[in-house]
Amino acid sequence: MGEKAYIGEELINTPYRNPKKAELSEIEKEENKEISSRRICVEHLICRVKTFRVASDRYRLARHRYYQVIIAVCGLVRLDLNYSFILSYDLL
Repeated sequence: MGEKAYIGEELINTPYRNPKKAELSEIEKEENKEISSRRICVEHLICRVKTFRVASDRYRLARHRYYQVIIAVCGLVRLDLNYSFILSYDLL
C-alpha cells in the first residue's frame, strides 16, 4: 500500500491520480476510497508506534538492541489493540 507519490512502482498498490484537466471516473474514485480506507488502519498503527518515540526520534541506545526495542514496542501496541478490542467486544 502506498500513496500517490509511489505511482509507477510495481509492487506498491497506489491510488489513481487526476488526469490533467479531467476528473477521475466513478470506478476510479471508488477504488481510491477503498485503498485509502485500508491504508488508514496502517497509518494509525504507525502513529501508535511513533508515540513511543523509538521510530520517530533518534535512537540513542546500542544499535544491536534496536530490533529488540522495536519488537517490544510493536508488542505493546498489539497488546493495547487486543485489550481495547476485548473491552469493546465485552460492552456489546
